[in-house]
Amino acid sequence: MEDLLLRQGGVVVSETGVDFAVWSVHASRIELCLYDENGEKELCRLPMIRGDGNVHRLFVDGLQEGTRYGYRADGVHAPDEGLWFDPAKLLVDPYATELDRPFRYDPRLGVHGEETADLVPKAIVRRDVATRSAGKPFRPGGLVYEIAVKPFTILHPDIPTGLRGTVAALAHPSVIAHLKQIGVDAVELMPITAWIDERHLPPLGLSNGWGYNPIAFMALDPRLAPGGMAELRDTVSALHAAGISVILDLVFNHTGESDRFGATLSFRGLDNLSFYRHEAGRPGVLVNDTGTGNTVDCDHPYIRHLILDSLRHFVLHAGVDGFRFDLATVIGRTANGFTTENATLQAMLADDVLAGRSMIAEPWDIGPGGYQLGNFPPPFLEWNDRARDDTRLYWRGDGGKTGALATVLAGSSEIFSRNGAQGTRSVNFLAAHDGFTLMDLVSYAGKHNEANGEGNRDGHNENFSWNNGIEGPTNDAVIIESRRRDVRALLSTLFASRGTIMLTAGDEGGHSQRGNNNAYCQDNEITWLDWKTLDDELVRHTALLATLRRRFSIFNEMRFFAGNGDVEWLSVDGAPMTVEKWETPSLSTLAMVLATTDLDTGRPARLAVLFNRSANRATFLLPTQPGRTWSLLGEEDGHFEGAEIAVHGRSVRFIMEN
Repeated sequence: MEDLLLRQGGVVVSETGVDFAVWSVHASRIELCLYDENGEKELCRLPMIRGDGNVHRLFVDGLQEGTRYGYRADGVHAPDEGLWFDPAKLLVDPYATELDRPFRYDPRLGVHGEETADLVPKAIVRRDVATRSAGKPFRPGGLVYEIAVKPFTILHPDIPTGLRGTVAALAHPSVIAHLKQIGVDAVELMPITAWIDERHLPPLGLSNGWGYNPIAFMALDPRLAPGGMAELRDTVSALHAAGISVILDLVFNHTGESDRFGATLSFRGLDNLSFYRHEAGRPGVLVNDTGTGNTVDCDHPYIRHLILDSLRHFVLHAGVDGFRFDLATVIGRTANGFTTENATLQAMLADDVLAGRSMIAEPWDIGPGGYQLGNFPPPFLEWNDRARDDTRLYWRGDGGKTGALATVLAGSSEIFSRNGAQGTRSVNFLAAHDGFTLMDLVSYAGKHNEANGEGNRDGHNENFSWNNGIEGPTNDAVIIESRRRDVRALLSTLFASRGTIMLTAGDEGGHSQRGNNNAYCQDNEITWLDWKTLDDELVRHTALLATLRRRFSIFNEMRFFAGNGDVEWLSVDGAPMTVEKWETPSLSTLAMVLATTDLDTGRPARLAVLFNRSANRATFLLPTQPGRTWSLLGEEDGHFEGAEIAVHGRSVRFIMEN
């Protein structure tokens, strides 16, 4: 077990009792509060002893695994000075690994002097259990499948009722079969650590269904993982057995304690000045680089240790293969702004336990200099919103976007070739949890977030979407088919792009959120995936694309195209694209011809991907080597006589030269 003075917190269970440790430099006193087995009755309060490095420690003889506990911290209460000590507030251990109940918001959590023990979850003493799994490192270039655990499983007809909505449900054979069908290489689980509702939601009758409002960084939310770490560990093992990696989406940039009018649950009560960033010279004013009311000071040594220990915890005790970091710019911030030399980022990359695990950054926040796409240190992969938007704009029909599409297909080298890099680190996606679903992207010209209770003011305004003639639901068969056709084309474009690709759960089957592009507070049928209504044809199309992507070596390579014949960009007449053609605003066709290896045969091959965003059929002329023909790959496999290849309007075709 790592020394507690290095970890600066947590519990260690021995044969004779339990050792508790918690860090605070500004608290005058910290008390350990022990509770009965139901977590309801406080049994005693025991003063802790401040030791080296401001670690408050106490060994309690005779305690065993399963003990419920919390902390109370005393000291100056002067919010304008950044001090929020209040012994009436029960505080959750930042190093808690299991909680006895979910968080629930109550105004008393933010009122000084109000007792909150009846509201706050109790941490449960647990022994660390190492996993037998060595992990399954995710390969860049594969398919990441973003999952919100409850919405993904709550309506699945094959999953037993008692398992629906939980992490354990992801291990069900029917779920794994679906993941295998569509070629998933890694699941990326949206936050499963314990979170609390934003305070404006309960009065509206709403609740946070996404989990991006954490309190405890290591403890799983009991609603999603009632079996604790053992449940996650078993699910990871089942997914590994199916050849699927597991990536956790973690939030280290802020906590659910929110702004100065928010709750006191953990960080704020233990040492607000140390754990959060404050405006220079104004310790009572929290920096809000996240848009959520507070910003964790990830450059503070304590927080650095906590982040590293949290990552190590999930690797060592659940076998997790990687992490996606929400608003990751915050993690790389110092007092002088973002830098790749930030000690926290460097420590993550240098850690032996984390070596070989995938690291994915959402490379932006709303703070000054917060947009850092392309600037994270290798081997971080990065969500590429530029690729998302350029692909959307191309298929919406905006002029002058053919070159931008080619850049996306080639791995966005203008972004990721900085500092002499030879390959892409792009995570290409067309839709994510934050924004429209893929079907809504082609069904709504504007957002429809009225159900969120904010007068449709929340959520992104620029979605680069279109509705195919009617806003929202329709019975018009022509429009319905037009939308399905557009989704097929968008999926084909994504799977043809160089880099890692990401698909959000349900987008392979036409899932809709009724035009809501900020559905974090819709823990209901708006976000829940209705498996019975998934579009089987779209699912089959996605599965086909996954098969093609795995078949050809070109999609497994992250290096940039070298221009030595590995890629040709051709116009519809088979001639190389010229500057004039690239700059033609109305251009609606493009051929990408790739030199690759057919992994099914082990032989060299030429693969052409043909794009036609116009409404009309286009006939491509492709140069053919003597004695060879082009074969269509896809739902309508077949050979072409000659070099003329018809591509339907609003579609993408994959063809191979034999």
